[in-house]
Amino acid sequence: MIYKKIGDIVGTDKEVKAQNGNWVSRRMLLKADGMGFSFHETIIFPETETHIWYKNHLEAVYCVAGSGELETLNDGKKYLLEPGVMYALNQHDEHLLRCFEEMRLICVFNPALRGDEVHDENGVYPAYD
Repeated sequence: MIYKKIGDIVGTDKEVKAQNGNWVSRRMLLKADGMGFSFHETIIFPETETHIWYKNHLEAVYCVAGSGELETLNDGKKYLLEPGVMYALNQHDEHLLRCFEEMRLICVFNPALRGDEVHDENGVYPAYD
C-alpha cells in the first residue's frame, strides 16, 4: 500500500513550480510508484494564463476550489472551471488555462509522469520510453 500526506510533499523535489510562476504541482503518485498513472494536486495562481498541450499524455482534472476558464485552441470553446467540475483532455487538446481565483485542482496523468516535468515552449511534457 502507498500512503502519503500532502504535507510530506510540500518543500520537496516532488513539489514542482512552473518556471513562469503560474502554478505549483504537488506530485503524489509518480511513474516510480508503479500505478500506471500519476496523481497530483496542482495550485493555479490568480490572473495567470498557461498554454498547455499534452501531446504525449492524457489528463483528467477535478476542480476542488477556486475558479477559472479553459479555452480549447482548435475550436475556441471556453469552459468555466469551478468546484465540482471535471474535464478530461482525451484528445490531447491544446488549450489555455486561465485562473480568476486561486484554483486547487486534482490531476491524473496517463502515462504517469516521472515527477520533474515542466511545460516546454509549446506547453508539452516530454515523452519517455
